[in-house]
Amino acid sequence: MSGRRFLVVLAHPLAESFAAAMARRIGETLEAKGHSVDLLDLYAEDFDPRLTAAERASYMQPPYDFSGVESLVERLRAADGLILVFPQWWFNLPAILKGFIDRVFVPGVAFDHDPEGGRLVPKLGNIRTFWVVTTTGSPWWVVHFYMGNPVRRILKRGVAAFCSRGLDFRMFSLHDMDRVTEERCGRFIGKVKQALSRL
Repeated sequence: MSGRRFLVVLAHPLAESFAAAMARRIGETLEAKGHSVDLLDLYAEDFDPRLTAAERASYMQPPYDFSGVESLVERLRAADGLILVFPQWWFNLPAILKGFIDRVFVPGVAFDHDPEGGRLVPKLGNIRTFWVVTTTGSPWWVVHFYMGNPVRRILKRGVAAFCSRGLDFRMFSLHDMDRVTEERCGRFIGKVKQALSRL
């Protein structure tokens, strides 16, 4: 399918980082396939990850107050696909990306609370593709066997599954980044670009 709209969210403070370069390559690859790309660089746009008092106070009391991030909500709602690009720090999301999810994936936008309690009702049916491109300083075996791949579990089971049904979730991880070779970086970039070219 061509002509889709992708929101690419970058979470890295350094413009010359591998993550920033990957976000640019992702955008270029998607645009070459006829898709449109909205690149959201959270640091460059000075995003504040802190949930406000008004946001927290309205979390369980509709209507939810997302006035402080309304422009970001509009960008998320306009997208057919979402691609997150970030490094893993301490086996977790960068704080700025966690704050983006906290403040934008909210009631009335990403889900509704079941009035009978307990369950969440997905609302992001527009998002059909949810991909993650990430790096980690730890080897593959530490992330998977010792830590249980927490970032994948959080994003696939704890965000994507609660916000949209039947979407295409994929995660691409470059492990052992502190000792990575140029050759292995090149293979990783090629793998991501090849996958993107099939969208």
